[in-house]
Amino acid sequence: MNGPGANNVAYAVSVTRGVQVMASDETARTPGILVIIGGSEDRRGDREILRRFVDLAGGADAHIVVVGTATTMPDEVEVDYKHAFSDLVAGFDFLAISSREEANDPATIERLRKASGVFFTGGDQLRIATIVGGSQTDIFLHQASRDGIVIGGTSAGAAMMSSTMILGGSDTVPTQDAVRLGPGFELVSGLLIDMHFAERGRLARLLAAVAQFPHELGVGIDEDTALVVEGNRCEVIGSGAATIVDAGKATSEHNNSGAFGLTDVRLHVLPAGFAFDLSTREPQIIETDAGA
Repeated sequence: MNGPGANNVAYAVSVTRGVQVMASDETARTPGILVIIGGSEDRRGDREILRRFVDLAGGADAHIVVVGTATTMPDEVEVDYKHAFSDLVAGFDFLAISSREEANDPATIERLRKASGVFFTGGDQLRIATIVGGSQTDIFLHQASRDGIVIGGTSAGAAMMSSTMILGGSDTVPTQDAVRLGPGFELVSGLLIDMHFAERGRLARLLAAVAQFPHELGVGIDEDTALVVEGNRCEVIGSGAATIVDAGKATSEHNNSGAFGLTDVRLHVLPAGFAFDLSTREPQIIETDAGA
């Protein structure tokens, strides 16, 4: 499969958008569904998040392709996810995609065509950007998402989904140096995604990112927690919470030491049972049938 983007440098992602790629099959599915996981999702117990991912991808008849580009231990990760998905789906495949040659290989695209769900593992999100960004795999996944393939990702596989990607950083005070940023995959726009959020105390670096990109929503996702994004609606599932930072009406100034002063920031902490409307920037309580 040859075409624009085959030889692009690592971050030349946006120029490849809009290239037409054949859908993996003709089954009608809801386009653009993402399952964005904060890391360390349950892979041995009830597996609530993985079950939701599978259900969205077609249930027991789904064919799941796990992409292990982010990890430097693909063999161990393959065994782990093969076990996690073994009794949930009819079809499973694992693609390490450890080089740009593999990311541009027609054989890789053919294996991805069989997928109803594609799942990116954790590791280093910069590896995903430099190996897959701008490649034929990147082009295919964007079109396949529009055609109805469900895309999930955990930890690094979650961070890479936004248009501006958090690469790292840490601090107790929001400063420009507290966060490293780079271009992401643009699978979802308007979000800055951070992971392992409560467990690693990452509020300062998320605030630092939002201070530099106030038009985007900051989303910090706890471990074993996910945002299920369908259109403009995000639902929180799992055992933790999603922290949403809205700086749309905030003001930001530097002090003499370079720290950001942020005022009028709107903060939402949403556990399971809540959703969020990306268009109105308002949280929602999900109605249940518990009282019926």
